Amino acid sequence: MPSETLQSAATRPTPCRRRIGLDRQRVAAFGTVFALAALWWLATHLGWVDTVFLPAPEQLVEAAKGLLQDGYLDATVWQHLGTSLWRVTLAVLAAVLVAVPLGIAMGLNPTLNAALDPLVEFYRPIPPLAYLPLMVIWFGIGELSKVLLIFLALFAPLLIATVGGVRRVDRSRIQAVRCLGATRAQIVRHVILPSALPDILTGLRIALGVGWSTLVAAELIAANQGLGFMVQSAAQFLATDVVVVGILLIAAIALSIELGLRALQKRFASWD
Repeated sequence: MPSETLQSAATRPTPCRRRIGLDRQRVAAFGTVFALAALWWLATHLGWVDTVFLPAPEQLVEAAKGLLQDGYLDATVWQHLGTSLWRVTLAVLAAVLVAVPLGIAMGLNPTLNAALDPLVEFYRPIPPLAYLPLMVIWFGIGELSKVLLIFLALFAPLLIATVGGVRRVDRSRIQAVRCLGATRAQIVRHVILPSALPDILTGLRIALGVGWSTLVAAELIAANQGLGFMVQSAAQFLATDVVVVGILLIAAIALSIELGLRALQKRFASWD
């Protein structure tokens, strides 16, 4: 037994080894980004790719400066950005307020789960663009149809993750607090929700990725502002530099939200 303990202690990574491993990972990540940037610069400056299809890095800098100074199509870049964030935020709040309580109820009630699960699984694989025309017919071309389209893209992943998290809760913990006289609401609040929180946050991360992908489709519905609208409009005029800047903005926001959710998950839902 002592020899096994010594062997496990010897093979366990020390803080120094962990730090060296993290440094190597950072170097590998920055190396990949640098290599892609260098390849991009060479491709545009040596004529491998026409700059109409792939703008040079300095063209993107100029396009970004122009967007910051003059905006695009009678709106500043901050107005486009704020409009997109507002639509996604409304959809996220609605999805959390509906999907999380419903997911908890479905996870606790097999009958309710059996009744609603086929409906969720029926619409979940359908791409949002497929029911985009229905959104316009039913709800018009206003903000409601755009937010609802993003909401539907967010709803299914978050609901499924919540149901799975509730089902994985240790039943012995529920029985223990029930024997102590806890009510159903107290069990949900103090046992089920904290235990399912890692799955819920993971589902939210996945759902937000899908939601940002749907943003461009949502802003095709007679929009006059938004990052998706800006990208689509620029594409029609072959303004590739504006298209790439808009894509990079969308990616930067999505990455920031992802990193924020990871930090939140590590802070409130990490049991390591």
